[in-house]
Amino acid sequence: MSTFKCIGILTSGGDAPGMNAAIRAVTRSAIYNGMKVKGIYRGYKGLITGEIEEFKTQNVSNIIQRGGTILKTARCLEFKTPEGRKQAFETLQKEEIDALVTIGGDGTLTGARIFAQEFNYPIVGLPGTIDNDLFGTDVTIGYDTALNTIMECVDKIRDTASSHDRLFFIEVMGRDAGFLALNGAIASGAEAAIIPEISKEQDQLSDMIEFGLRTSKNSSIVLVAESEVTQGAIGVAERVKKEYPNFDVRVTILGHLQRGGSPSAQDRIMATRMGVAAIDALLEDQRNVMIGIQNEQIVYVPFSKAIRNEKPINRDLLNILHISSI
Repeated sequence: MSTFKCIGILTSGGDAPGMNAAIRAVTRSAIYNGMKVKGIYRGYKGLITGEIEEFKTQNVSNIIQRGGTILKTARCLEFKTPEGRKQAFETLQKEEIDALVTIGGDGTLTGARIFAQEFNYPIVGLPGTIDNDLFGTDVTIGYDTALNTIMECVDKIRDTASSHDRLFFIEVMGRDAGFLALNGAIASGAEAAIIPEISKEQDQLSDMIEFGLRTSKNSSIVLVAESEVTQGAIGVAERVKKEYPNFDVRVTILGHLQRGGSPSAQDRIMATRMGVAAIDALLEDQRNVMIGIQNEQIVYVPFSKAIRNEKPINRDLLNILHISSI
């Protein structure tokens, strides 16, 4: 069993509901195990600028229900350079931080992997992203809350879509992953989802129009994953206006609305489990791994595996969406 006197914790990249629950769990689990905890503000940027504060248990009181992250987050171009990472390492030495827990998505874990290799430094990552696109974990922190936000928004949009016999294209986040769009469509009773994983293989819009919306629906809602592959909701809508002018088309882009809000019970519980597991991993001398959940069990996923592998979409859900939307 390894012993660490002081651990640092930071959040990086896009914020996600549940990050505060993870910060709380990491802090209190570390203190429970006799460690000091230092919160690093504004992600990797804070490592370079030295924006660091020692955390006691009261620092994380009354935050489990809050969205966003009390540690703030920022993009940091300097950390992508060897000089910036060297400065960050010097800050960790100065603050006597023995190990690091990072919470974020693909970019956060990529930075952690490079830094850990360069300085032989122990880091454990938590998957904090609403996109749910990290390999090795069934779900990521923030995904469930974002999914519920999408569902609530689509429910409201459906009222006006039905009243006016309109076709709504609703763009959701996800970068190059279709998890939010596909599961959001099923949860909200949408007629279809256009996702990048399938757009690479077939013309989803043509299939959707010809075999579904044109024949059976007066008003419809289609979720579109933001992506260059799908061309986003605006690109899809422009194509419909040209090829199917009989449709009354509208576009709604949910945007950063999806990242906000109080985290769901599932996100709070999962983030807490992962936060405690991060400290357990360090005590077991695990390093340079992401904490994941597979089949409700905590797993340790090497950074390289979590980053490099593409997380597959469950294609059975596409068929379920098609059947349930006729």
